[in-house]
Amino acid sequence: MSESNTIDRRNRDLVLRLLGLAAGMFAFGFLLVPLYDIFCDITGIGGKLSNEAAAVTEAVDESRLVTVEFLAAVNSQAPWDFRPVVTSIQVHPGKLYDTTYIAKNLTSRSIVGQAVPNVAPGEAARYFRKTECFCFTSQTFAAEETKEMPVQFILDPNLPDYVDRVTLSYTFFVSQQAAADQSALY
Repeated sequence: MSESNTIDRRNRDLVLRLLGLAAGMFAFGFLLVPLYDIFCDITGIGGKLSNEAAAVTEAVDESRLVTVEFLAAVNSQAPWDFRPVVTSIQVHPGKLYDTTYIAKNLTSRSIVGQAVPNVAPGEAARYFRKTECFCFTSQTFAAEETKEMPVQFILDPNLPDYVDRVTLSYTFFVSQQAAADQSALY
């Protein structure tokens, strides 16, 4: 076999390997969202709406109280005033509760934001069920508009006994997709 045939074969092998790698990277990127959704469903992370929330209301544990704290933060580029109406409440696991966050657009233009929830401690996330939440959709704010944004939740009665305090926090971001859509209009 000549040296040029060997080089041609190596080049062909390299090209095939690189194409396979590119196809694998594309497949991984394509599957990333469904894999993330499965991960969130399993762990309870990510603020996904649970279909089990309605069933939990039947088993209220009146003998137990858990403190739920509410926190709010804004991304450094987010021009909002954002805060919970109450900073904590005592809840009975299995009972449906409502709370509200307040957000105000501090700019003189319309903006769209998205809230990202987090539940701490991590092991409590799978037991914290949001049945209604402003974090499920993007929020559109008119110039200097203030909104009350409700959250409805249930703590699953199966929450481990050693967990007596749960923190629900939200970080509010400017929606990048909405910002891109608005800039395309101008």
